[in-house]
Amino acid sequence: MTDHLPDLSPIPIKERLSLLFVERCRVDVRDNAFVMIDKEGVRTHVPVGGIACLMLEPGVRLSHRAAHLAAMTGTLLTWVGEGGVRLYSAGQPGGARSDKLLYQAQLALSEKGRLAVVREMYRRRFQDEPPANRSVDQLRGIEGVRVRKLYELLARRHGVAWKGRRYDPEEWDQSDLPNKCLSAATACLYGVTEAAVLAAGYAPAIGFIHHGKPLSFVYDMADIYKFDTVVPLAFRIAAASPANPERAVRLACRDSFRETRLLSRIIPDIEEILAAGGEKPPEPPADGVGPAIPNKTGLGDAGHRP
Repeated sequence: MTDHLPDLSPIPIKERLSLLFVERCRVDVRDNAFVMIDKEGVRTHVPVGGIACLMLEPGVRLSHRAAHLAAMTGTLLTWVGEGGVRLYSAGQPGGARSDKLLYQAQLALSEKGRLAVVREMYRRRFQDEPPANRSVDQLRGIEGVRVRKLYELLARRHGVAWKGRRYDPEEWDQSDLPNKCLSAATACLYGVTEAAVLAAGYAPAIGFIHHGKPLSFVYDMADIYKFDTVVPLAFRIAAASPANPERAVRLACRDSFRETRLLSRIIPDIEEILAAGGEKPPEPPADGVGPAIPNKTGLGDAGHRP
């Protein structure tokens, strides 16, 4: 039986559940919703467009119709390793917008604009005015010192033995428990942050503090929320030494994102942080050709394809 998909409008990111991990099943579409079918044939339905990020762990097979539905509804698909600690690939939920990309690139290429954006990120992350007359490099160094002290403080608070932040994706089993919990937690945070960045129409790769990585801007934005959300819970779970720490971290992250209403904050924060750069979005060229097929106005966020 072939399901007919109606013309769907994406649900705004702030109204969605943050993320869902899926493993060892087939992801398909049934009754206009995602359906997960395990080896016993048991079906689990997920409301269409109700998830910001669907994280696909080993053992998952994804149908073409499910990928199509994700694109229509603006759900980010990410292919991750066991426990969600390695990111292999991601599908774009909707698509970036050229005006947003040009604006973001213009700020990143402007020495003055980039520094203003970095200072605003610093201010929001530490709830403190950054030191005056410092370069981006100097602010990054100051940030690194403060972050190391925060890790040490949280480790002492939760009674966790801490030897520093060490993570090698090629030697996952060699990591100690606190680092495994932190890596699983930050992977969850990066997933929902990337979904929000893409839904807003910006490029994950054009960062201001981080650079040279496919998710540089995602890391920039995720760092603002990291110590308010996932890092404390990672240390708390490491202190409890559960049998399956990665699963415990994922469930705790899901609850934390809901309680802090993280998804409702990221896109407005992006707009305000970039506005601190003091640059006006570039106007389209006068001799440019307009769209042959105008986009319809939908209910989703700015970057979603209609």
